[in-house]
Amino acid sequence: MKKVLILEDEVNIRSFVVINLERAGYYPIEAGTGAEALQRIRENPDIGVAILDVMLPDIDGFEVCRSIRANNKRMGIIMLTARTQEMDKVTGLMTGADDYVTKPFSPAELTARIDALYRRIGGDDLASSELLTQGPFVMNTRNHTLEKAGNRIRLTQVEYAILKLFMQNPGRALSREDILSAVWGREYEGELKIVDVNIRRLRIKIEDDTANPTYITTVWGYGYKWGA
Repeated sequence: MKKVLILEDEVNIRSFVVINLERAGYYPIEAGTGAEALQRIRENPDIGVAILDVMLPDIDGFEVCRSIRANNKRMGIIMLTARTQEMDKVTGLMTGADDYVTKPFSPAELTARIDALYRRIGGDDLASSELLTQGPFVMNTRNHTLEKAGNRIRLTQVEYAILKLFMQNPGRALSREDILSAVWGREYEGELKIVDVNIRRLRIKIEDDTANPTYITTVWGYGYKWGA
């Protein structure tokens, strides 16, 4: 059973999303406030994807996202917002969201984003145990873990997918388009800046000096390169 939390205080929008999730084969769990959403997650620890509205009557969606990420790095998170300001999108991603959808949105678009996150969550379940080792980093592709010099680094599913792509292509310059296609899927219609924001998050977690990164370096005018 693929459970999806939908946190939206507008009943009409929430009902519309629920109907389309059920049609797509998902099991929707509804919440109208941030506090209710966190309670639903405690009651349903097997929720795979959460759709979080930004504007809520109690705590905003960013705070709900932070609360989820404090305890769960594996859950896919999509921010749902009516706002189009660049800072809101960046804020959502920096608080731990994997993706964002701006209102108004089509059911097909939202479902495609959820499908992509669920594929990422279970993508390696059938893979044989494999260790990717480069420099001080060891990645276990079966249990989706990363260690640096023996210390565990907690990654979201998107961060893990990006880093896995880098470690499988050491020394190769990857364009933003390459990364977007490999991690979010060829059908993804979002903006390239989602790659840059996730790279920024990754650097905070793995670099010794984020102002002078040595593992994920920028290839100006093109993309990024892994150099561990």
